[in-house]
Amino acid sequence: MDPERFRQSPAGKVVRVGQGEAGYWAFVPNPLPPRLNISPQLSVTLSEADRALGELAGLGRHIPNPHLLHGPFVRKEAVLSSRIEGTQADIADLYVYEAGQLGLPGIKPPPPEADVRQVRNYVQALEYGLQRVESLPISLRLMRELHGLLMQGVTGPEAYPGEFRATQNWIGPPGCTLNDADFVPPHPQAMAGTLGTLEAYLHQKNALPPLVRLALIHYQFEAIHPFVDGNGRIGRLLISLLLVHWGLLPLPLLYLSAYFERFRPAYYDLLLGVSERGAWEEWTMFFLRGVAVQARDAAGRAKRLEDLRREWTARLVGTRTSSLLLRLAENLFTRPVISIPEAQRVLGVTYPSASKNVGKLVEKGILSQLGEGKYGRMFFAPEILQLIGEEGA
Repeated sequence: MDPERFRQSPAGKVVRVGQGEAGYWAFVPNPLPPRLNISPQLSVTLSEADRALGELAGLGRHIPNPHLLHGPFVRKEAVLSSRIEGTQADIADLYVYEAGQLGLPGIKPPPPEADVRQVRNYVQALEYGLQRVESLPISLRLMRELHGLLMQGVTGPEAYPGEFRATQNWIGPPGCTLNDADFVPPHPQAMAGTLGTLEAYLHQKNALPPLVRLALIHYQFEAIHPFVDGNGRIGRLLISLLLVHWGLLPLPLLYLSAYFERFRPAYYDLLLGVSERGAWEEWTMFFLRGVAVQARDAAGRAKRLEDLRREWTARLVGTRTSSLLLRLAENLFTRPVISIPEAQRVLGVTYPSASKNVGKLVEKGILSQLGEGKYGRMFFAPEILQLIGEEGA
């Protein structure tokens, strides 16, 4: 890492680690908060983000069926956050995997199973975090627990799941060394102090607006890079948890990773710009624009999901429609890929009855069969998968 790029930065300092040829430079971020003036432009962007997020929060609080949003939007965030790190799985792959199958036979080749497992782990870590913050503040302990879940079964012991790193890591092109890396985060000895001040900042009362604080916290976590692997995903997962923990959203409805993934080079460059030049305003503007864009996208998608639910109800209601059929259709918004045994479990009926209800949904164009097999058949709701998985703003 070239120390001259960081030497004048107000965001932190470069320090020399080691001696002689084995020595290298690392960056140690200053404690939060930085000196950040809320300029008129930043104030306008913040207002737009607050307004868009408030509308999404209102939908989440008043929609009659919150499960229409919770499960799909958590999974969308998991897919897109993992995609930033190079996974190839999409939302349909995830739902099919959760239903016990890898890939969509006859539709597209399956992704690597390790990719889908990583995405599934993200969902489980986020759901676990939502439960934990009801009784445990967001803390270093919780970060380690989330990391253990995120990395479970998808990496070797060298990634130290659930543990902060005890060795130096760095960021840069494949094959680069410490000396030619783009960025080297704090040495483990310095890292402990930076993590302590970050945890303290999470619990402090602060005059800065919550969304601005979120932008600062995300940068700080990325600059510390406290794990051997999985830092980006944990950092983005913390955004979802803090939005709920701070009462800005009733559920994790904001898939901000969609914006980061769409503008991935800018995302990395702006984070690095804070370390190099203290470019806090540029990074915060980018973060707030992402909140506004993705909140509006989520609100629009939520309304379309509710419209689809109503359209299905109208399609199914008739003299011979049972409550079981409506319940099964409603369940598809939580699990849009389903087998007959799963339908049997959801409805609490016999296998023939479950098969009959699934068949009716196929006749109505709500479900389609995966592949052409007669045994172990799986069915999916293409309208839901398309609506959730389609590219947003």
